[in-house]
Amino acid sequence: MLSLDLTGKTALIGGSTQGIGLASAQSLASMGARCVLISRNEDKLKEAVKTLSADGGLKHQYLVADYSNPDQVGEVVAAYIKGNIIHILINNSGGPASGPITKAQPVEFINAFNQHLICNHMITLLVAEGMKREGYGRIINIISTSVKIPLNGLGVSNTIRGAVASWAKTMANELGQFGITVNNVLPGATATERLSGILNGKSAKSGKSIEEVEKEMMEEIPARRFGKPEEIAAMVAFLASPAAAYVNGASIPVDGGRTGSI
Repeated sequence: MLSLDLTGKTALIGGSTQGIGLASAQSLASMGARCVLISRNEDKLKEAVKTLSADGGLKHQYLVADYSNPDQVGEVVAAYIKGNIIHILINNSGGPASGPITKAQPVEFINAFNQHLICNHMITLLVAEGMKREGYGRIINIISTSVKIPLNGLGVSNTIRGAVASWAKTMANELGQFGITVNNVLPGATATERLSGILNGKSAKSGKSIEEVEKEMMEEIPARRFGKPEEIAAMVAFLASPAAAYVNGASIPVDGGRTGSI
């Protein structure tokens, strides 16, 4: 039987002080992984580490870096891996601001590209060598269902998310021979701070109440509800495990069935 056990593995999780990132870290720790959280807010990181399972004597850590500064992220991760191996990398960062693409300024694309694709790429290159030596690597990118069907009002996000998905597929093709998989998890509407921001924005724009906007959004989802961060994290945890060794280069929606493509 293929194993879900992550004992002896170390995971680096981006954007892990809240939402899907934190839920992913909690799931991985419950499966035996030692977790290294990375985010820009040290106080929140300290609190997040306390929520992780320490069964078996696990000692979790954190790194402080801001994804809006790729050079800083690269320096911090490079310093850490001098004495450590990362087996599992969760690329995750807050999404670009909403808005129509016709209103987007070039600098918005540049900033989002740096925060998402460039940071993902830099960290992946840094950790991949250790993964090759171990013969085990899992690179999991938290993106969006917009890589399947672009979402209205998310012009910059749609563009950058699509670029990350193509980058990931290319990386999967090149790293697969070393026992390293690269996959994308595509969350749908999930109960996080980002969803709250989207709801507030739609409410302000339409003049409808938050409750009305929520109801309309839920009616587009076959499950008739928003997802929970832990439900997205469950897919992340599976892809990180030995059991998912033959899943590579995939983009998997976790969206209650909302995405209208196969």
